Amino acid sequence: MAVPPIQPTRAVSARPTGLVRVLRVSLMIDVVLGLLVAVVLPLAIVAIPNTISVVAALLPPDISQIAMIRAHGLALPAMVLTVPVAAVAVHRMRAAPMMVAGLTLLAFADVAGGYAGSTALVGVLRVLHGVGAGLLVPATLMAVRGRSTLLRAVWAAVLTGSLLAAQALALWPLDQVDSWRVTLQPYPMLTGVALALAALYLVLWLKEGEGGTGPVPVVAERGRTLWVVVPAAGVAALALGSTFDWSPNLVIRAALVSILVLLALASSGVSKGAAGRAPAYAMIAVGVVALPTAAQITYVELGGLGGPGLSGLWPAFVIAALVGLLSALSANRLGDAAMPMVTAGGLVVMVAGLCAVRLFLPAPGGLPLILPFALLAGGASVALTGALRSCGEGAALLALSLFFPAVLVGFLLGSGVQVNRLKDATTPQALVDGFVDALHLWALLGGGLVLVVIVLGAVLARLLPGTPVSPGDTRDTPAGAGGFSPAARSTSGLVPPPAGEADSAGGAWPAATASGPPGRVGPSRQVKPSERVGQPGRSEQDGQVGHGVVRPRSEAAPRPQGRPNPEAGPMAATGSKGGSAAATGGGQGVGKGGRPRPRHEPDRVPERDPEPETEAEPEKVVAPPVVVPPPAPSPEDGPGSGPALQ
Repeated sequence: MAVPPIQPTRAVSARPTGLVRVLRVSLMIDVVLGLLVAVVLPLAIVAIPNTISVVAALLPPDISQIAMIRAHGLALPAMVLTVPVAAVAVHRMRAAPMMVAGLTLLAFADVAGGYAGSTALVGVLRVLHGVGAGLLVPATLMAVRGRSTLLRAVWAAVLTGSLLAAQALALWPLDQVDSWRVTLQPYPMLTGVALALAALYLVLWLKEGEGGTGPVPVVAERGRTLWVVVPAAGVAALALGSTFDWSPNLVIRAALVSILVLLALASSGVSKGAAGRAPAYAMIAVGVVALPTAAQITYVELGGLGGPGLSGLWPAFVIAALVGLLSALSANRLGDAAMPMVTAGGLVVMVAGLCAVRLFLPAPGGLPLILPFALLAGGASVALTGALRSCGEGAALLALSLFFPAVLVGFLLGSGVQVNRLKDATTPQALVDGFVDALHLWALLGGGLVLVVIVLGAVLARLLPGTPVSPGDTRDTPAGAGGFSPAARSTSGLVPPPAGEADSAGGAWPAATASGPPGRVGPSRQVKPSERVGQPGRSEQDGQVGHGVVRPRSEAAPRPQGRPNPEAGPMAATGSKGGSAAATGGGQGVGKGGRPRPRHEPDRVPERDPEPETEAEPEKVVAPPVVVPPPAPSPEDGPGSGPALQ
């Protein structure tokens, strides 16, 4: 009789289509998010430089230049105060709506900048620029943390490139302008493109179903991040006070004290030991050095001081950006255990870049600038990639909250050094020599500060290794097996012993897990709820549903009488001696003809809880196939030895 073919149901036939749709949406989100990071971060960082002095000659006669410079410099203090608050609020608002809000503020400030006519209005618009940029940076960081580690590396590389090119990007629109208001709206079209990308990202994000609130850090983590507002407010007040004829030596001392305060807060404000301190130290080192150094190099290499000008700087900036991106992507391919060394190595490369600044600059052409910019970009990108790779969410946000105060402190320290070198200059050549001497002295100071950060991180990592992350704590760790950070295990020495050995807590590390679909062990037997180990439906190691724990055969529970043993063969049902021995694990079993056959005894068998003795039902017993558990892992296959998940 002909049997018609079975038609698949709508649910079965629609499943591949739904899976493809989900994958397409996820891929589109990654692409849009990558483009958004490449556009948004430069827009946020380019709001930092104070460029009103370049077009001061175009100001109306009734506007004080000093007051306008002071008002135009409010963007960075506003950003310093906004980032810690935004780092806490991003858990409530989520990243996508916060990006739209930040870009909306930037767009409004750009549009209103064309109508600014007073110092007070300029100050308000620059504060809006700072608040909008302060919302964007934490939002982009949290957005990429929810995706693959590749996007985190791209975020670190784009941030580094934006820091190095920020001063040049802020000066580029001011070439041959006839209005000073251009400083308030340097790239309005790019802001509109970024806003359109953010709206598209918001739609895709909602379509993927990520509109929930998500995990929220504990109160202590939010408190540590909010505490950054206190030193940030002090640094902002220091920056404003330095514009009222403070002596350069006083500014330098205040900046050095501020750096010590930031390092102390980075050392005591984390809860995950060395893995939590690494991003804070890296952010402070990069913030103090990168943007202030690039700003001084840009001013020294301008055409008026004998340099190649902005047009001669762009090849060096482009090559440095590519080097930073490739370096970050290469560092991202390494395992989690190598990230502490990657971070320290990146900071060392930054020191080499500062030495190149001291040796090769100033230069009449743009080619000698490639080496110092490439070393600074590559080192900073690698350091940030390694620091942010496996740290928790709270540690990353705390580090970002310390980053912008470090940038402001770097500007204060650099400006104090410059003013101290230029105060006695009376001729144009003396002015040029003063700028060059200030740049060389700043390179020495910056290199020394980075070395101090490296040594401090190494010493504290040895003295205060920190506590491991709880396996169930997923609020402050990146998603991974078991919900805990691989970096915490590597830096704290929490590498599990070989299979079957006991850990320090007295328990045994499971050697393998049973394969098969949820609720089954092996291919032949359905596991009952009463036979599951630990919590119902969960593994004792990682809490994943439907996987039984595999333990040594010697630790398995005794099999009750009256139950056939799947490994004993058909003779086990008759109660023979060979069958009983096979059931208890003490004999070799009985083969055909009563001859003993070699017993296949695997290293691991699934553990089963004892069941109450019941009277065996008279039923026909069929010998199931032998269940062979997966082999025990090698001691070399410890956590973190495999390739990093993307």
